[in-house]
Amino acid sequence: MESEMLQSPLLGLGEEDESDLTDWNLPLAFMKKRHCEKIEGSKSLAQSWRMKDRMKTVSVALVLCLNVGVDPPDVVKTTPCARLECWIDPLSMGPQKALETIGANLQKQYENWQPRARYKQSLDPTVDEVKKLCTSLRRNAKEERVLFHYNGHGVPRPTVNGEIWVFNKNYTQYIPLSIYDLQTWMGSPSIFVYDCSNAGLIVKSFKQFALQREQELEVAAINPNHPLAQMPLPPSMKNCIQLAACEASELLPMIPDLPADLFTSCLTTPIKIALRWFCMQKSVRLVPGVTLDLIEKIPGRLNDRRTPLGELNWIFTAITDTIAWNVLPRDLFQKLFRQDLLVASLFRNFLLAERIMRSYNCTPVSSPRLPPTYMHAMWQAWDLAVDICLSQLPTIIEEGTAFRHSPFFAEQLTAFQVWLTMGVENRNPPEQLPIVLQVLLSQVHRLRALDLLGRFLDLGPWAVSLALSVGIFPYVLKLLQSSARELRPLLVFIWAKILAVDSSCQADLVKDNGHKYFLSVLADPYMPAEHRTMTAFILAVIVNNYNTGQEACLQGNLIAICLEQLNDPHPLLRQWVAICLGRIWQNFDSARWCGVRDSAHEKLYSLLSDPIPEVRCAAVFALGTFVGNSAERTDHSTTIDHNVAMMLAQLINDGSPMVRKELVVALSHLVVQYESNFCTVALQFIEEEKNYPLPSPAAPEGGSLTPVRDGPCTPRLRSVSSYGNIRAVTSARSLNKSLQNLSLTEETGSSVAFSPGNLSTSSSASSTLGSPENEEYILSFETIDKMRRVSSYSSLNSLIGVSFNSVYTQIWRVLLHLAADPYPDVSDLAMKVLNSIAYKATVNARPQRILDTSSLTQSAPASPTNKGILPAPSSTFWGWVPKPAVSRELQRPSVTNVGVQYTPHSHQFPRTRKMFDKGPEQTADDADDAVGHKSFISAAVQTGFCDWSAKYFAQPVMKIPEEHDLESQIRKEREWRFLRNARVRKQAQKIIQKGISRLDDQIFLNRNPGVPSVVKFHPFTPCIAVADKDSICFWDWEKGEKLDYFHNGNPRYTRITAMEYLNGQDCSLLLTATDDGAIRVWKNFADLEKNPEMVTAWQGLSDMLPTTRGAGMVVDWEQETGLLMTSGDVRIIRIWDTDREMKVQVTHTCLCSPSCQGPAVSLAVLGVGVCHGQFRVMTYREHTAWVVKAYLQKHPEGNIMSVRYRELSWVWFFGFLLGLLFHPHSLLCPFPSSGSMNQFTAIYNGNGELINNIKYYDGFMGQRVGAISCLAFHPHWPHLAVGSNDFYISVYSVEKRIR
Repeated sequence: MESEMLQSPLLGLGEEDESDLTDWNLPLAFMKKRHCEKIEGSKSLAQSWRMKDRMKTVSVALVLCLNVGVDPPDVVKTTPCARLECWIDPLSMGPQKALETIGANLQKQYENWQPRARYKQSLDPTVDEVKKLCTSLRRNAKEERVLFHYNGHGVPRPTVNGEIWVFNKNYTQYIPLSIYDLQTWMGSPSIFVYDCSNAGLIVKSFKQFALQREQELEVAAINPNHPLAQMPLPPSMKNCIQLAACEASELLPMIPDLPADLFTSCLTTPIKIALRWFCMQKSVRLVPGVTLDLIEKIPGRLNDRRTPLGELNWIFTAITDTIAWNVLPRDLFQKLFRQDLLVASLFRNFLLAERIMRSYNCTPVSSPRLPPTYMHAMWQAWDLAVDICLSQLPTIIEEGTAFRHSPFFAEQLTAFQVWLTMGVENRNPPEQLPIVLQVLLSQVHRLRALDLLGRFLDLGPWAVSLALSVGIFPYVLKLLQSSARELRPLLVFIWAKILAVDSSCQADLVKDNGHKYFLSVLADPYMPAEHRTMTAFILAVIVNNYNTGQEACLQGNLIAICLEQLNDPHPLLRQWVAICLGRIWQNFDSARWCGVRDSAHEKLYSLLSDPIPEVRCAAVFALGTFVGNSAERTDHSTTIDHNVAMMLAQLINDGSPMVRKELVVALSHLVVQYESNFCTVALQFIEEEKNYPLPSPAAPEGGSLTPVRDGPCTPRLRSVSSYGNIRAVTSARSLNKSLQNLSLTEETGSSVAFSPGNLSTSSSASSTLGSPENEEYILSFETIDKMRRVSSYSSLNSLIGVSFNSVYTQIWRVLLHLAADPYPDVSDLAMKVLNSIAYKATVNARPQRILDTSSLTQSAPASPTNKGILPAPSSTFWGWVPKPAVSRELQRPSVTNVGVQYTPHSHQFPRTRKMFDKGPEQTADDADDAVGHKSFISAAVQTGFCDWSAKYFAQPVMKIPEEHDLESQIRKEREWRFLRNARVRKQAQKIIQKGISRLDDQIFLNRNPGVPSVVKFHPFTPCIAVADKDSICFWDWEKGEKLDYFHNGNPRYTRITAMEYLNGQDCSLLLTATDDGAIRVWKNFADLEKNPEMVTAWQGLSDMLPTTRGAGMVVDWEQETGLLMTSGDVRIIRIWDTDREMKVQVTHTCLCSPSCQGPAVSLAVLGVGVCHGQFRVMTYREHTAWVVKAYLQKHPEGNIMSVRYRELSWVWFFGFLLGLLFHPHSLLCPFPSSGSMNQFTAIYNGNGELINNIKYYDGFMGQRVGAISCLAFHPHWPHLAVGSNDFYISVYSVEKRIR
């Protein structure tokens, strides 16, 4: 409740009185996440970060056509000219030795990037040698990648026909080599590097030949007789990558200070060439003393980040990775920079080649083509890093001073931090993200980097997906090997974020023993509860539907660690520890027995009464999977299952529908385990229901049915949504039919009853066996409801005391009760479970009726003998014949939500709906029919609670909630509403202070769709809610317009007897109470843009029976404490805490004898009397007759006012609930008076003095007042609403001059 309370603003309401400021401090009821969103997991994003086709370059062909000492005929070289090849001057030694040395050097340069590849050199080769080399490498590489490096500096330029040049055997001729042939020999996947002039021509020819191959493949596929189809199919070139030194029309640069193979140098020795190129720029003059010779002496190794050379290499990797990630499309980045280590290195270095070679009017080409990157801003950061490094070189080399590390990474982290703190919601991703990952390698910056990374991941699932696509995963996985305690909270937070978005990482964690890290964190008592909660979530994901993870965590003693923390003060930790337990022993019998040895189920019992509904729900889930293991049962395990079931059954009247839904699923596990026993119980109940007729309590005498709407102008009912269930009742006629179909069997006077041989309860004319629309449940709602009411519920209050031979009977009663739950999702799930067993009982087994209630064994079927029972359905109608019972080896339910197809709520709609619809592709006489229905419960009866709970970790937790943000839209709307409230209070108070002499000016009159039974003013808007028997209509009493009309969802034989506005000062909800004890809470009423939705519903009073007379159910609401008082035609007052969604107290009313006219029918919330779960009677006065109304004045010296019957003649008139009212301010008391044409309503002031009468006037201009059915005062305005039996609703106010 505290989380819903907001501090009073400093501005805006300072001049208003104190009561207006309390609006900000009032707690909000039913506004938590569980009420505002559907209980289901988030839609999983398509994760593209994990490369499915990760490759490795395993073979490298180095083809050098240098012909040292002989220049090719078509290239005129400058003097002096660039001569270095692989940093070797070929003229400094003999031609053959130079060629071999250059080849060896090139191989070493490549080995720096891929040391494990298989290298083959081909120096000045012939066509045959190239063919032999390529085919050999492809054969050995199989499906892996092969690299083909071509240096053509000693041969002519490539031709426009798609040829490169090699030599003949005697080196007397240049021989062309077709790229088409090269493609054939190399196959796919391959990568080609061309270092020669006009290299772009090769790329163009390659693409043309690749397209030609694709066309040949298509022709061969379409026409098998085509000559191409008879030849070996050419390999596809789709997975081939090309890197070329220049465009088709460009020559390579010949500057003497640069190597001749500048492109190869950029690709294989990037730091060396980058430093050399930097020294050739004009900017180097700012760094005195740095020469080309000096940079050759830069100390360190490339793979040692602590040295100058290693640090530069590290910075270069980070910068090129960052440029690529920011410029390239995501899929292309993944393919080129994450799929293959060698390809990634070459492409990072290719970015440098583009920058350097463009400065010499030469444009490197790649396929796939990359966007231009040579002008990216990150290159300036590289220049600065090089500048800082080189400026230290003279002193380091000459004087031996220590190397000062670059501030590059610290500065980039600061930039990332600025993006996190200063940015807006919708913006481009931070450029520095790849750099943050590189920083994780550094112990110096690791802590800060992890903190910033965690803050980034907290922005939402999109941020997690972005980080995974960059390559975060291997970094944070390796960090789990660290023993540093200061990293624990950060790593736990990051891994919780990752697993909340992509749970498939569970396998990687177990494979690398990452689960051990989290087990130690969870067992660490010094870790804050928040981080242990995230750890429990991580472990719950690791063991979720993953047997390897379950075994690993069981060996790691997870169950004992979790049990120690079940009673932790932190509710979210209790919740996730329970979920973790439920998942580790789900379908894993070893873990279940480990739990039995540790008394895990008994320790979980304490959470069933936890004040937090989510914790209770998690405990129910854990106990449900505990009894849901499919292993064979021993007597011991059966006893445990029975104990657990009895404890779970106590939650039958829990105030949270989320808990009750999970309860149905937990009991369904038990039903699956003991299916044969439940089939027997089901038949027993069916027989009992058939033999004990039970009249409907709401049925009028004679058994006739009253139409729901009998007015001439019947309006349309709005569709009503209850998460996942959209129910549209389009007209009064269809609504009437829907409700009649749900009427009890006895209401129609039908003698047809349900039995194993009668699968259709023909309780309405529309449901007959011959009907083509006959798609019914095996058990209809009326049958289930009758079973429920035939069975005594007295035993449910002391379930632990029953003998185990009737446990199945008790659980069946619980399921019957849940099938009539006021919350549609709960009742639908329970109906599925009941009908699944009814199907089995009637189709597979057909056992004999059980005579002994304690006997739960199946016996041979007996033929039914009851009169009036329809014959058993023939196989021609049902499409199957009864089969013998099959093995009890059942498919286990899955925890994850697989998209339950919700059925309409049985209370509102006809029974003609499919229960076992297998879809059009399966026939009814499928051989696996019985097995299909065994797994029916598994597939259909599920909740998304665990997945919904996991959404918490995927959403931002560091972000300030929107309602606390002073500039947010929600906050501004609240401020407007609270200012409106203050204005209403002030204006109403002014009118009341003037004094009220009369209250008979009729300001609103309209015909309601149904006879008004309860009327309620909204405290601050001109809206009035008018309830009839089962629907609610909303009117704007200022404009005289109807705003909304929808069905409440209560069964036909019940009626609405009370209404309350919750959160009236803010986002209003409407609470309705019906005389069967059910409470429903609605939102989005009177909203033209949204359909009304049921927020929650529960059984406020479990032992009420609907009656046509009497008070029904009455409620009283106190916003300040969130307490709801419920009572009515019962001997108790039940107090509900809406924040905890559980009853906090039951107080017995003092009734002299059962012969009293009725119980207390009015509740007054005593603010001083209800606190800390205790109810104290502050004063006691005895009345000699039925108390009709009690009211406690709100001000400090307020009195309790009550009114009782004084004359017997009033009894008939006061048969209505609210025959008398008090106004909160002026204490006006309306007394309706009996009579026909002369009836009137008397208004008295607080001193008992008559103010005026509202009389009946006949005629065109007269005010019309029928027999009054309900009354209500406005909480602030001096307005009185009067509902009458002739469908009319009126609002009276003071004289117009006073208003």
